Amino acid sequence: MTVTIISSTSKGLLAAALTTAVALSAGPTAAAADDDHGWKGAGGLSLNSTDNAKVDAYVNRARHAEESISTDVRAASLATGAELVGFAQRLKSPDSLKRKVATSLKDHPEQNVDTVLAGIGDAVRYTLQWPDDTYTTGVTRASAILSAWGNDSTKWSNTWSRTSGYKGLNTGWRAPRSGQLFEVQFHTPASKHAQEVTHLLYEEQRLPSTTSARKKELQAQQDAFFAAVPVPPGADSLTAPAPATR
Repeated sequence: MTVTIISSTSKGLLAAALTTAVALSAGPTAAAADDDHGWKGAGGLSLNSTDNAKVDAYVNRARHAEESISTDVRAASLATGAELVGFAQRLKSPDSLKRKVATSLKDHPEQNVDTVLAGIGDAVRYTLQWPDDTYTTGVTRASAILSAWGNDSTKWSNTWSRTSGYKGLNTGWRAPRSGQLFEVQFHTPASKHAQEVTHLLYEEQRLPSTTSARKKELQAQQDAFFAAVPVPPGADSLTAPAPATR
């Protein structure tokens, strides 16, 4: 792939990342496939045999696409001094994907399984983490490297400027070779810790059975955790990289 990077610093980073990428390869553990008789989950969620087979096929495509995506992400991580957090969980489990698809179909009966699968952006997902003092520079350089390799930015959710609630940077990308959507979260140690400790609170808040009063209580608890997270200098101004010239 031929790319043009204007900044000499970006040229150096890209060259270092390309060198690293040549030496990297990652083989994920294959997900177990369900049988041909559909899928049933908790809370009455289910998929018929046809829809279940389509999700299984999607899982296999994501698993194969992940290999080249991981090479890009790992190289970008090493080139920018990031910690690649939770790499072993880079693939969403088949059961989790089926639960997500079944929930979406239940909530939006006008959709079909193909539409739902086309919109899933986190079947392949990563977290890059830097200390506060190198966070903004790290994000800028890592996202520039990913873009230069042809990964198109599809989502850029920067919530560092929020006065309450989740703080961090969640981004979505489309891989150039497979077209697979994947997610990269950019965190500091403090924001990642807050995300982890509030996860169960968030999950309870999303349940249909959770009362309005309880949802407000859960939100207040999450707000308290994230309020204690320092905002790295310049983090609230981070924007998606411009598309690379190809």
